[in-house]
Amino acid sequence: MTTGVAAPAWAEHVLQSGAGAVDGATFLPSTPDTVLWGYLPNADSEPVVRVEPGATVTIDTVSHEGLLEDQARDPVGWFAGFGVPAASVLHDARDIAASGIRHDFDDDGPHIVTGPVHVDGAEPGDLLRVEILTLVPRVHYGVISNRHGLGALPGEFPETVRYPDASVDRPDRYGSVCTFTTVERRHGRDMGLLPYGDGEVAAFPLAPFLGVMGVARATSEPVPSVPPGDHGGNIDIKLLGEGSTLYLPVQAPGALFYAGDPHYAQGNGEVALTALEAPLRATVRLSVVPADRATGILGRLRRPFAETDTHWIAVGLDIDLDEAMKAAVRAAVDFLAMVVGMTRAQALAYLSAAGDFEVSQVVDAVKGVHCLIRKADFQTSSGHGDERGDA
Repeated sequence: MTTGVAAPAWAEHVLQSGAGAVDGATFLPSTPDTVLWGYLPNADSEPVVRVEPGATVTIDTVSHEGLLEDQARDPVGWFAGFGVPAASVLHDARDIAASGIRHDFDDDGPHIVTGPVHVDGAEPGDLLRVEILTLVPRVHYGVISNRHGLGALPGEFPETVRYPDASVDRPDRYGSVCTFTTVERRHGRDMGLLPYGDGEVAAFPLAPFLGVMGVARATSEPVPSVPPGDHGGNIDIKLLGEGSTLYLPVQAPGALFYAGDPHYAQGNGEVALTALEAPLRATVRLSVVPADRATGILGRLRRPFAETDTHWIAVGLDIDLDEAMKAAVRAAVDFLAMVVGMTRAQALAYLSAAGDFEVSQVVDAVKGVHCLIRKADFQTSSGHGDERGDA
């Protein structure tokens, strides 16, 4: 089942792979040879590109929406149902969908991830610092999906039926509810337009970010793309937009960074299953923080940690949402105690009075909670706020 409105004329403007401005010194396209579908790189993965520490890399990420089996693995045909001309469908999306890459709708993750990128000199014990420099939408439309057995209310939504004979040849039998959403500039802001009722539209601001950024796990086993973990991956923290920084504990030589699951907008929780999924041209700077400096930045944390201009962001992950909350509290306490200089009791008291704990997502098997710690609260003569911001 699909819902939405036909794309307007401006939807013909697309950012095809490699066209237009490329901000990074290295360009990484998404092709059948540079992506994984449903899985993440592991320690044995061959890098698709190698860069020096501090290099800037531009990645043309591709969304899985329009390519999956319940959309007939046919982005041109599926998007045509909403008035999107073939010329407005990305060439790289078409190539990946038409390729021989194996993908199982039920057993594999949906995500298309690009990489891995080998960062010279990165070794286990180091941190990979990922600065998100620019995020440019590649099309003017996206998709929000709710699929059977998934999302925050499995068994209640979708309010449709999935039939046993569902297949790529009978995509409608999956019973997925995919809401096609256009993008339009209104009052100087890019807005997502979600139709409802009798000609009504809910307009919400875009805030692009990459749902998946990570490093290879230290394993030779396949790594599914859905659950996030200490490697990062599908952490779906909506605050990781332009100007933010993500720290990832390196687990394999070269770090083997990858990115994907681009979003135009997401609410905390991501309750339907997906956010507003749509492709982005992402430029990141990849730097290595050596192990002897890493402790001064994050203490002994061996899990993802992030920051923006205004906040530090501690992350908790667990299958159980209560345990994810506890993990986020512990991470925030550890950071404030080991890096900022509070006692653990003072850190807990501060977090209770001033820390904001938010549910990142509840739909990725491993649930996420992140804690926002205001840097301004610590910008005193000791200079803690500035020091961590320059980490």
